Amino acid sequence: MSSPVNYAKLFGFESVAAAGVFAALYAPLAVWFLVLLIRHRSYVVFTLALFCQIRFVAFIIRAILASSESAGENLNLLIADEVLFSVGFFGLLYGAYGLVLARLAFCTALPFDNILNRLIRNRTFFHLTLSTGVALGIAGIVQTSDNPSDSTGSALRKASVVIFVVLTVLQAYQTVVLVIAERRDDLDERKQYLGTSFGARNGALIFVIIALLLLIREIFMAATLGSTAKQNNEHFWYPLVALPELLSLLLYAVPGLIPPKRSDVFDLPK
Repeated sequence: MSSPVNYAKLFGFESVAAAGVFAALYAPLAVWFLVLLIRHRSYVVFTLALFCQIRFVAFIIRAILASSESAGENLNLLIADEVLFSVGFFGLLYGAYGLVLARLAFCTALPFDNILNRLIRNRTFFHLTLSTGVALGIAGIVQTSDNPSDSTGSALRKASVVIFVVLTVLQAYQTVVLVIAERRDDLDERKQYLGTSFGARNGALIFVIIALLLLIREIFMAATLGSTAKQNNEHFWYPLVALPELLSLLLYAVPGLIPPKRSDVFDLPK
């Protein structure tokens, strides 16, 4: 009789302490963004609040998988954890996209205002493409969970990563457009809409840092696309995936970064 397979160790889940620390760090952020959602009801804030909840639960599950032999042998629990980590990035990237759009809405003149740029700023296009990436990622995770060499599942996961990389690059480009637009705009007029808090005054710079953090995450994911072992290596995964996500979320919490609600930029994608 063959011995049970510890899927958690097979996927490189070893550090209980690291998972526990990240779960503890996400706990207050999850509460904060829920409070923010009550005060500032919008789809963008909802995605950020949901991201916090998903990451908090995912890190708890990861800690359990790494600490318990029996839990590590539970394939369904591993799949659930992998799916949560895949789905969660939707909220983080869409949060950056929505908030940059919100600040762009306060700019009087947009640079490079052509068909391509209007397509990038089309919320329906971005939302559907991002959702497609999430769906492909989930399908790939399910297919490769018990057989990492499954060619179809591997192709689906690669397609998902490619979509995320492209959208992250487009978001970084849109952030550069925001920096240029705000430099050209009248600062005093913008203050009337955004206020004078630190986040309101330095929002474009903060979004540049967020864009760089998201790019670090996606460059690592793309660089390790052909090797699940390297991608899940905790020595690299925590500093290059988990940490940039957490730092991005902390930047989203800077007072004034989320501008006053305006229906044209905060409504659900149409």
